[in-house]
Amino acid sequence: MIVEVVVYNIESAFKAQEGGADRIELCDNPADGGTTPSGGMVEVVRANCTLDVFVMLRPRGGDFVYSSYEFHTMKRDLGQFQRISVDGFVLGILNANGTIDKKRCKELVDKAKPLKVTCHRALDMTRDPFEALEDCIEVGFARILTSGQHPKAGQGVDLIKQLVDQAGNRISIMAGSGVNEETVKKIVSATGGKGIHFSAT
Repeated sequence: MIVEVVVYNIESAFKAQEGGADRIELCDNPADGGTTPSGGMVEVVRANCTLDVFVMLRPRGGDFVYSSYEFHTMKRDLGQFQRISVDGFVLGILNANGTIDKKRCKELVDKAKPLKVTCHRALDMTRDPFEALEDCIEVGFARILTSGQHPKAGQGVDLIKQLVDQAGNRISIMAGSGVNEETVKKIVSATGGKGIHFSAT
């Protein structure tokens, strides 16, 4: 079972490491659900943490339909963070019709290689999560973070389980949102997922 902790500042990154996390997702702006952190913060965390550091690539809060300028920003940020030697990225881009933007996601996934990339909860905003799952596999994402298209993963366990079953060994499904010491056992047991994502607050 892989334990990923989302952190929004340097101190939290250190605490996640002390607490035994396997990986951190480094973001900024928790009020917006996480956006791209500063290069300075990424550099300090990378230099002082030994666990895997995955960085959020999300130029703003709100929806996941981005302009050409926002997409260019994501590419520039990805290149900058590669030079800092992060371990992977977390991103997701949608089309206006609620499907995965396969072309632009694939461009970022290919640019990130050999680093692995997670599709974040943009999948929870898609029109058809099963279609989106297949699109994520086609694009080359290594894993998907989802709450089962509900605000909290505990409410979406049925869908998460269906996604886990459909995915098989082709891609990893990781439950996130509302995962804590009271809900984690139920979520893991009900979904059969091999990873959990939480903030450890």
